[in-house]
Amino acid sequence: MSELQKSAGRTHSSVKDMTVGNPYTQMLIFTLPVLLSQIFQQLYNTADAFIVGRALGTNALAAVSSSGNLIFLMTSFFYGTAMGGGVVISKYFGADKPGRVSCAIHTLLAFGIASGLFLTAAGVICTPVFLSWMQTDPAVMPEAVEYFRYYFTGVVAMVMYTICCGIMNALGDSRRPLYYLIISSLMNVVLDVLFLMGFHWGVWSAAVATVISQAVSVILCMAHLLNKDNLFVVEMKKIRFEKNMLMEILHYGVPSGIQNSMIGLANVVVQSQINRFGSLATAAAGVHSKIEGFAFLPILSFNMAGTTFVSQNLGAKQYKRARKGAAFSIIATVLLAEGIGILHYTFAPVLVGLFDNTPGVVALGVRQARTVTLFYFLLAFSHGVAAICRGAGKAFVSMGVMLSIWCIVRVAYIVMVMELTGDIGLIYWAYPLTWGISSVIYLIYYLKADWVHGFETG
Repeated sequence: MSELQKSAGRTHSSVKDMTVGNPYTQMLIFTLPVLLSQIFQQLYNTADAFIVGRALGTNALAAVSSSGNLIFLMTSFFYGTAMGGGVVISKYFGADKPGRVSCAIHTLLAFGIASGLFLTAAGVICTPVFLSWMQTDPAVMPEAVEYFRYYFTGVVAMVMYTICCGIMNALGDSRRPLYYLIISSLMNVVLDVLFLMGFHWGVWSAAVATVISQAVSVILCMAHLLNKDNLFVVEMKKIRFEKNMLMEILHYGVPSGIQNSMIGLANVVVQSQINRFGSLATAAAGVHSKIEGFAFLPILSFNMAGTTFVSQNLGAKQYKRARKGAAFSIIATVLLAEGIGILHYTFAPVLVGLFDNTPGVVALGVRQARTVTLFYFLLAFSHGVAAICRGAGKAFVSMGVMLSIWCIVRVAYIVMVMELTGDIGLIYWAYPLTWGISSVIYLIYYLKADWVHGFETG
């Protein structure tokens, strides 16, 4: 009898063993709540842009948009590193080692608290410097600083929600994060409307609405994790850094953190080049990013499922089963993302106009959409294989590909074309070009490398 089975006196409905049963069914059951969660998460992001654009105009929308890539840059290292915690939890859960699972959970929570406090200080203090470096339009700067600082005042809630969801997902529980996110997303929309259209407050209030809503979701997550009827109970006194476990989490997570940071830095460089074309271009790029977020939903959802499934099954040394799940997640992601891309291409004018019907914003937003959307299958494939690499303990592979192609090659291309022509349309082409190169590399690795023995080989 396994150690987990000996704990049968506790409620196990909050965890899901993905090492047994039909692998395709298991992944779909896990993925559906994650996909719905991502839809509501995207509502979080979209509600701010939509309501701000309608209530306060193009400059306010540009202020929110100009902050997006910078927020991702500052949070991405910590979010990426936290992914290592999810891999460790899934690995030990699959290997039937509950003591190590509990240790990983408490160490990861300590990491989240420390990261959130650091990001709060850095974000509030350094905002003007970062936005100036991005060549933010002076007309947009005051509102962008406002939005960014209020957002980072409550960034601890954002980080801790991500950590809590990562813990539950690593244990195969994708339903509860969905329930909590639905509540917080609806609250975010209500508060956006109240603050911006009811009280007529400034763009900063959209950030406040997001912080309040996210804080509510963290409270709900922690209430569940502290419940003594759970198989893995969080105890406040145990939330601390355990040296060996922290080192293991960092071993698997730091490559993802570096990868995310470098992609974030590259995106900031891209955004800074777009900002040179004025507030209309900034707003258009922000609107495109919000719409594109919906195309990214199946990618994120199946990536989470793929990482968790592969980690649990490789921890249990079920290599053939891990391969089946990996292939299924990649194929499903590619098909869904491309379908959404075709819809985005077709209805781009309508979609952009929902956020801002200024002719210049619509024209630039449609131009960007019709440059990149038909190549979403490449974006999906690259992210799909990267997720499998993380789940197999091979995050350094993903980091190497993304760092070299999505960062160095992308930035070099943009600098070159801006020097030669100064055509904003060539900036848009940076994405499908680098997605294509990385997809070829990932395909070779996926077919030729022995990634299923990633935990044994380090």
